[in-house]
Amino acid sequence: MVELNVVEARVLGSLMEKEITTPEYYPLSLNALVNACNQKSSRDPVMELGEADVRTALFDLEGLGLARTIADTRVSKFEHRTRDVLNLRRDEVAVICLLLLRGPQTSAELRARTERLYSFDDNNAVLSTLERLAGREEPFTAVLPRQSGAREVRWVHLLSGAVSEAMSAPPREEAPATGLAQRVEELEKLVRSLEERLAALEGSGATVQE
Repeated sequence: MVELNVVEARVLGSLMEKEITTPEYYPLSLNALVNACNQKSSRDPVMELGEADVRTALFDLEGLGLARTIADTRVSKFEHRTRDVLNLRRDEVAVICLLLLRGPQTSAELRARTERLYSFDDNNAVLSTLERLAGREEPFTAVLPRQSGAREVRWVHLLSGAVSEAMSAPPREEAPATGLAQRVEELEKLVRSLEERLAALEGSGATVQE
């Protein structure tokens, strides 16, 4: 089973994207690939990878058969082999590519963002692709638990291994935490006030007895 680290996932996703969106510049030179990995748009998270980072990732991807070097030009160029190695259809390539580049997303988000990669007829077509990938003998996608207040579930790729609990758990909501802190502070103030009043009453009682 393929298990990519975050840099390998970014490099592979960038190669997959540029093959479709800028075929005139594909395969990519190392410099072009670094720039693709570090794009400020259509990336989550935004990274600042150096040439050494990308070279290392390419070496590991080549070892997995997922990338290869085209060395018959003045400048070495690189391409992915995801379709052949993982046996992916065009719609599956588009979905995996976006999940590699932008992390967990809903089917609606994927449909809106895959326009340049693949044209899905509707949201059900995206769901069908995601479910097909999830139903493989070695699943490539999985659905995450629904976040509190969210209308749709998010999907994630499994090319980096099983989904961690940290990723699958809904993000903590700040508002309730802030409200709890305020309540604790108010209770502490109330306790201090009661203690002061009790001390005052005890002092007053002592004076009367004298």
